[in-house]
Amino acid sequence: MSSKTKIIIMKKRELIYTAIFAALGITLLVLLFLMFRPQNSTPSQSTRAAAYVPGVYSTPVTLNNNVMDLQVIVDAGHINSIRLVNLSEASAAMFPLMQPALDKIAVQVCDTQSTSNIYYEASSQYTSQMLLQAIDEALKIAAQ
Repeated sequence: MSSKTKIIIMKKRELIYTAIFAALGITLLVLLFLMFRPQNSTPSQSTRAAAYVPGVYSTPVTLNNNVMDLQVIVDAGHINSIRLVNLSEASAAMFPLMQPALDKIAVQVCDTQSTSNIYYEASSQYTSQMLLQAIDEALKIAAQ
């Protein structure tokens, strides 16, 4: 039984180089796998972005027999603007918080692209809630 023992002498520098190249090789294989794997069936960002039919959608808002329209302008992927139309001077004088409340809400909705978690002042709480309901109704119409 003669077994020959072989002794391999390696320098520390060679071990470090080998470890670095092995790590780079594994990283390259993982990146190649992630890049060229087949796409799964979950909806991508581009298919979720087409949430609305582009156009201008109006919802009537009635306050003390004064009817005004809340207009929401949307693209296929996002909300562009929200504004009040047919707001008479009498309505603006009777409800002075209507336009400032809508301006604050419109900025938040256009930034977040959602009507949830919108902050409004306590002084215009009911006006803001009514406007948010009207915006939701217009967006439901736009989503069909």
